[in-house]
Amino acid sequence: MNLTYFFEELWKQYSAKTPSAEKIKSLFETEGNEVFNDHIAIRTFNDSRVGIDVLAKPFIEMGYEPKGDYHFKTKKLYAKHFEHKSDKNAPKIFISELLLEEFSDTLQRMVKTILNQIDPSTFAQNDLLLKGRIWGKPSFMTYQKLLNESEYAAWLYVNGFCSNHFTVDVNKLKTFNSLVEVNTFLKDKGFKMNISGGEIKGTPAQLLEQSSILADIVKVEFEESVKEITSCYYEFSYRYPTTEGSTFTGFIAGSADKIFESTDMKLQDS
Repeated sequence: MNLTYFFEELWKQYSAKTPSAEKIKSLFETEGNEVFNDHIAIRTFNDSRVGIDVLAKPFIEMGYEPKGDYHFKTKKLYAKHFEHKSDKNAPKIFISELLLEEFSDTLQRMVKTILNQIDPSTFAQNDLLLKGRIWGKPSFMTYQKLLNESEYAAWLYVNGFCSNHFTVDVNKLKTFNSLVEVNTFLKDKGFKMNISGGEIKGTPAQLLEQSSILADIVKVEFEESVKEITSCYYEFSYRYPTTEGSTFTGFIAGSADKIFESTDMKLQDS
């Protein structure tokens, strides 16, 4: 599969359900910037049919390799990030998975039931990430039950496979010199930032600063009725040089933990 095509398709689907991202990208471009993508993030379950290694497969085939792994004890997640072997400008890939065995038997059964609906051949297809919600129209009752245990699980059940965020590489913006400047610009334009853990997550000492807007709210047709819930969000990252002089390319688990909350409905009213 062609790398450029794959990212174009991911962006097309992502921006369709995240109109704020398209608006922000256009605002940056109007200011005279070319917008580069630092990384995308993907969510899944640690079921062997759809785990990290399954979703990473097309990226591995397109020249990516695993670089770092991360643990999120409170949210009960595990993640890996991948970088392209030769193309340093290729976006990094961050894939996280929900550790099902750490949840109740009820949640585990619900996820198994959801995945058992799917023809096994679907999981083997290289464009699985482009298929979105492969298990059909969701039940709001199921969504609420999942939400009681894990916002991540509930979000994934409704949104399916996709990039849950793209990330602006602030280092490459010509008219902005810091994440503070970017955040101020966005707030002045009326966008609401994720302030969980602080508006900026990470520090220069950690070599990575991140911020994000709150996820867009979209109408979703459930079996019972139409409801408004979160879709995806746009992130912004600023990276610092290491002692060796190269730019830091990893992630900070504590920061990522708070970035995850950009999709949390509870933050929408804070």
